Amino acid sequence: MEKRAIRIKAKRNGKISISIIPGHFATNHSHVNYYIDLTAIKHRCKMAEEAARTLSARYVSTDVDTIICMDGCEMIGGYLASFMSQSGTRSINSEKDICVITPEFNSNSQLIFRDNIQNMVWNKNILLLIASATTGKTINRSLECIRYYGGKVVGVSAIFSAIKDMNGVPINTIFTLDDVPDYRTYELKDCPDCKEQRKIDAIVNSYGYSKF
Repeated sequence: MEKRAIRIKAKRNGKISISIIPGHFATNHSHVNYYIDLTAIKHRCKMAEEAARTLSARYVSTDVDTIICMDGCEMIGGYLASFMSQSGTRSINSEKDICVITPEFNSNSQLIFRDNIQNMVWNKNILLLIASATTGKTINRSLECIRYYGGKVVGVSAIFSAIKDMNGVPINTIFTLDDVPDYRTYELKDCPDCKEQRKIDAIVNSYGYSKF
């Protein structure tokens, strides 16, 4: 499967790249024809730093108190907070002590924030950072959680997004469908690969993949 990987550089920053692998993949919500490999961006410090630098440019005039990281994006989130709060810049967040937190899943698979970090959400301006968005269900679930705990969402950032906005909130992203023009997502009942009885290559999510 890895031999089919195609490397794509970001238009906004040539130091950032992803790998895309064509095939038949199953996510929690749908079937897709490409696996978007974000491993290097999330786990290599230099590329994570460049990703944060690129994303931060959109928030020079956006007041942010807390960055909520999903899908293992904590390293990018830390760099993002650092760039946004640098002293001597034009950013509205200059010298601010921005919080970087991650919710957890309870036994019912619900997103929750423990009591000791709820004050970093309540009445705070929140920037949601996710790895990828295909159908928007993960974003919507995260937004519902943030609003439940009293946070005000002022922005959504993603490494890759197949959608431009969620409930009127624009998504600031590095890679879009313009970078992967043949990318398709299907409901299980509508998947053409399933109809032609092509085997699934792997189960995938924003953390990685597990081959069959």
